[in-house]
Amino acid sequence: MRNGRMHLIGHAHIDPVWLWQWPEGLQEVKATFRSALDRLSENDDFLFVSSSAAFYKWIEDNEPTMFREIQKRVAEGRWELVGGWWVEPDCNIPCGESFIRQALQGQSYFRSRFGREACVGFNPDSFGHNAMLPQILQKSGVDYYVFMRPGPHEKELPGHVFWWQAPDGSRVLAFQISFSYNSWRHDIEDHVRRTAGELTDAVPELMCFFGVGNHGGGPTQENLLSIRHHQKDPSLPELVFSTPQRYFEAIADLRLDLPLVADDLQHHAPGCYAAHSGIKEWNRRAEAALLQAERWAAAAETLLGQAYHKGMDQAWQNVLFNQFHDILAGTSLQEAYDDARHMYGEAVSIAHRNLQYAVQSISWNIAIPEAPDTKPIVVFNPHSWDTVLPVELEIADGTGAAAGHWMLVREDDGSTVPVQLIQAHATTNRRARISFQADLPALGFGVWRLCPQEAQTEQPGMAVGETVMENSKLRIEVDPHTGSLQHLLHKASQLDVLAGQGMRPVVIDDLSDTWSHDVPRFDQEVGTFSLRSVRWLEDGPVQSVLRVESTYGRSVLVSDYVLYADAEFLDVRVSVDWREQFKMLKLRTSLQVADPQAVAEIPFGSIVRSANGDEEPGQSWVDVSGRHVLAGTACGLTVANSGRYSYDVNGSDMGLTVLRSPIYAHHDPKTPDPEAAYTFIDQGLQEVTYRLVPHVGAISKSQAFRRAAELNQPGTALIETFHDGDLPVRSSFLQVSSVAVIVTAVKKAADNDDIIVRGFETEGRAVTVEFSLPHCDRAWTAEFAPHTIKTFRVPAGRGQPIREVSAIEQPMGDGTAAEHYGRGCCQ
Repeated sequence: MRNGRMHLIGHAHIDPVWLWQWPEGLQEVKATFRSALDRLSENDDFLFVSSSAAFYKWIEDNEPTMFREIQKRVAEGRWELVGGWWVEPDCNIPCGESFIRQALQGQSYFRSRFGREACVGFNPDSFGHNAMLPQILQKSGVDYYVFMRPGPHEKELPGHVFWWQAPDGSRVLAFQISFSYNSWRHDIEDHVRRTAGELTDAVPELMCFFGVGNHGGGPTQENLLSIRHHQKDPSLPELVFSTPQRYFEAIADLRLDLPLVADDLQHHAPGCYAAHSGIKEWNRRAEAALLQAERWAAAAETLLGQAYHKGMDQAWQNVLFNQFHDILAGTSLQEAYDDARHMYGEAVSIAHRNLQYAVQSISWNIAIPEAPDTKPIVVFNPHSWDTVLPVELEIADGTGAAAGHWMLVREDDGSTVPVQLIQAHATTNRRARISFQADLPALGFGVWRLCPQEAQTEQPGMAVGETVMENSKLRIEVDPHTGSLQHLLHKASQLDVLAGQGMRPVVIDDLSDTWSHDVPRFDQEVGTFSLRSVRWLEDGPVQSVLRVESTYGRSVLVSDYVLYADAEFLDVRVSVDWREQFKMLKLRTSLQVADPQAVAEIPFGSIVRSANGDEEPGQSWVDVSGRHVLAGTACGLTVANSGRYSYDVNGSDMGLTVLRSPIYAHHDPKTPDPEAAYTFIDQGLQEVTYRLVPHVGAISKSQAFRRAAELNQPGTALIETFHDGDLPVRSSFLQVSSVAVIVTAVKKAADNDDIIVRGFETEGRAVTVEFSLPHCDRAWTAEFAPHTIKTFRVPAGRGQPIREVSAIEQPMGDGTAAEHYGRGCCQ
């Protein structure tokens, strides 16, 4: 009797974009699928698997006859749909909502075209896998997961098959591919024997993927002939044509005692999380724009019947496609990023159009009484919590603007709000720009009235020294000799969290390829920027801005330190004209903390990372906390960002990676020719904003999520006119009782006019949460276990119960939420 069984999986790994652009990717998908269909016709026992709903949509749109053939093979059970996502994305950079939308778009497409969903998650080539994926997969109808990276030299795992568990306890059965997800076109004996060498008594069955891949291709007739020959070889285990679903079902039948992994799966190619800062920023902006547009479009349709405009699915599909691992990771050729920029641009344009239709329909229906010579301003808060948001707004010039004499009045209570005239973005006498801070209700709006006045008492700013600024919460000192932060004082505790220089620009030698294969950290400092000038740009009652300019080589760095009145944070707007090659730019901050612990955001959660100097992936915030070395008090610093995904923490020293400049699509072992002309990544102007939030006590993760969200999704402000309306001058569309739960989505359901609300628990504790939609007279209570994601469906019809549903908006058991009251959403 043979020892073990090998499940041979006919497959073609397809990179729709990598060393080629998407039109070539479309052609490779067509050729690969045609070849797979031919092999199925020639071989009655052959089976084929393929992921990525986007590929099937390409075939449906471009080759409908071939598409019908695929539908037939799927119905027969010989072509297995895997993945269930739009593409095989990078699995660290997209936000949590993007992973849900990968599944929502992918599974909805599979269900509508093939009458079934994928049950096997499939990301064999993605470079790392965040720790929340098991919960996301489970709540998207997926029980199994196939991956390959990180390799054994990058992370030690207990075996090829194991239970992978998310922080909330959700599990999927995971399989790590041995050696390669591809084979060459000829005899695959070596590939099979190598994989067979991984069989053990503990796990006597494994999968072996075969077929030409990367640029597509799939199993060849030579592959199949060689398999039939080796099926007769007694020195090999039993070889059977199979699929991932059949394999996992076979493993389940064996009832093996499998190990458990409760961690993320890192680190492969750490340089890809900083490669091509443009694609990272485009992705962040597009995600934020779509999420804001959905919330206000849902509110406008519910409140006023304003149509939830078309195009949002297309916009999301553009974003999801460009989250493909070789695009979003920055590892494709230069021309591919022209295509990506256009697709992200289309998505953002659709989002902005829907956002403006929504907020302007709402503001047009607010009752704003006429008052001569005043300008009504409506500000919208996209977040699920009450907050104060900085607002800047261009206005038409007038006597008040010219003289700087303005008064801002909150419409609902008549209170006066400080307003500051700042430099306009239009260099003309016809426009001015104002700055103020808007105190807003959760997912709500408020009205302010801008009134000119004959004279205005001069209000002091926050500049209290040549390079010192101070508000009621913080005192900031910038080193006049270096331009870096010298002191960041938390005034209530009188603790300075800095232990030297903060946000110090450091240039690092980086000769690695685009992925930085086998490079765990970047620590070869070769220089820093030299101060050129320090000057005040703004100083007033709302904001003070200190500009620092410095240089390194041919590069110029501009850092604007921005402090708002009463704000608990300092913004640092960074603009760099980068002209270096084979170099990396980091901003380093040394903290006065002992026993440091590093925590970073991951999709729908956070994770404790090592503080050993290794480069790590992270999302919109990272925190380093510990005991203050002088006071012994717990304290730390949270740093949010507007579009970066890479950092390191070395002890109490935090390094924020701004950019790196390898050659486009350079892959080891290719050695660059010193005489050749190459194009380098991230040349020219790059911009990013960091938000520094010092805190006393342990990190409040909910506050970290909130400050980062407010940076990435600012409020929307517009100038209105006077008119009657049925809406009040201040109102909230959604209220959430617990600070521990962040709402990430308020949207129209994919299949009808219901409203979908999704949130997740941030602090790692069980909470009871009350949700309400005041304008719909709907409210419900939900129990959140630690680290849990929950999705609720609020029916449009009167009298129907609110239910918890899956992440892809499908029923899950009874799912009935505990509803307080309800008459159905506004009709």
